[in-house]
Amino acid sequence: MIIETLIAVTFVSALLVMLAPDEWAHKLAFALSLIPFVGSLYMWSRFDAVGNALTGGEIAFATQQDWLTVGGYTMQWFVGVDGISLPLLVMTTFLVPLAILSAWTPISERLGQFYGLMLFMEANLIGVFTALDFFVWFIFWEAVLVPMYLLIGVWGGPRRKYAAIKFFVYTNAASLIMFIGFTSLVFSLGDSVSTFGLPAITQAIADGGIGSFYGIEPSTVALASFVAMFFGFAVKVPMVPVHTWLPDAHVEAPTPVSVVLAGVLLKMGTYALLRFNFTMLPDQAQTLAVPIAALAVISVIYGAMLALAQKDFKRIVAYSSVSSMGYVILGLLAFTEYGLGGATFQMVAHGLISGLMFMSVGVFYNQTHTRMVGDMSGLADRMPVAMGILVAGAFAYMGLPLMAGFAGEFFIFVGSFGSAVAGGLMPVFTAAAMFGIVIVAGYLLLAMQRVLFGPYELETDYEVGKAPLQDTIPLATLLLAIIVLGVAPDLFFEMIRDAVTPLIDGGAN
Repeated sequence: MIIETLIAVTFVSALLVMLAPDEWAHKLAFALSLIPFVGSLYMWSRFDAVGNALTGGEIAFATQQDWLTVGGYTMQWFVGVDGISLPLLVMTTFLVPLAILSAWTPISERLGQFYGLMLFMEANLIGVFTALDFFVWFIFWEAVLVPMYLLIGVWGGPRRKYAAIKFFVYTNAASLIMFIGFTSLVFSLGDSVSTFGLPAITQAIADGGIGSFYGIEPSTVALASFVAMFFGFAVKVPMVPVHTWLPDAHVEAPTPVSVVLAGVLLKMGTYALLRFNFTMLPDQAQTLAVPIAALAVISVIYGAMLALAQKDFKRIVAYSSVSSMGYVILGLLAFTEYGLGGATFQMVAHGLISGLMFMSVGVFYNQTHTRMVGDMSGLADRMPVAMGILVAGAFAYMGLPLMAGFAGEFFIFVGSFGSAVAGGLMPVFTAAAMFGIVIVAGYLLLAMQRVLFGPYELETDYEVGKAPLQDTIPLATLLLAIIVLGVAPDLFFEMIRDAVTPLIDGGAN
């Protein structure tokens, strides 16, 4: 019952913080946010499950209870974790307290509501990474949109309403298409399933249970369902060309919200792609391997080129996320031990690194009140600690060895070069995507050179000084985690590799 406890405690914490006076809502929120983090660490320390939860492997900390029956299908409260979902759960509960702490400086009004929504969002994120019944999962999936919409629309920048509505419309429309694709797939299974449990549906598909649906051939049903789900999840990732909501959302969102958006919400998309598309329908993934790989490479290169052209530091990091997620898609598509494992590991690594980068940009903005690269120069002497952490975070983004980003990308490249998917063209696609690393280094080095070094200039009237301790502590903590995970990737990679190994044969058919 530990998963239920984590979700319930986080929901109750959100309510308590919303009702608390603004004078101490921020401290209460931070203290309460540590409870799910401690709980996830306990789960990590006691985790001993083997295999993949959807393909017959052991499910750790599982609870399965019938809920209600509709149209012959039983919906269940079904939660649990395996080696794929647990690292993402730990990352989520680790990032949220740091995001809350980083909000102490920039958020100055409606504190109870702000921090309460942050905790409400965390509770739903825990549900997304632990739910194993589709309807339970979908409820959590959709519920994440509500606090994110409000956090951007109420506490965001000058164009916050536009950004919030765009975010909501894009992701909600994508969810509808995904929902249609998945339910059509389930209904095509006929009597072979009587539940919306993801393991049962995965097994029924593997046993050849897909039948015709309204006269449509089984192979066409499977392919159409794959495309619908892929589109729905690609918007959340996001991939080019359905990425345009992300930069607007990041630029207008408060920095702590951007930390959770980039660090966790984008991983919802890649996690769902792995769970639904690449686990349930591996044959269709191989059929569409070439166009998917092409989209992944385009996302890597185009996202990096767009970042190179930006002047707003936050927008630079936002487009970097589009580029980085392209590597994850390549790894998933490889259907090799290191490809799938590296993609999952990179979800965690990128979550930490992107969170650090957005948090660093926010610390500089707190002092300078500008994010425009051309308006700042020579800040290194005035903010030495923040400067050092920003530089380290940028090098982690570039894939510096002994940092988490290097391990994730290295695993992906090894797995992708050894893949036979896409008619043997995966090494070509991977080589093309690797060029994105050069572009990443270019725009990050240019931005840091302009902002941090040279003569001191600031085109605002604010006096710049050292960042307060409440801003630098979460930065230093994130950087430490990135280094630890880069030096010892097996802290997560062994359980990840064990969970993705059962999926390899599916992509080799």
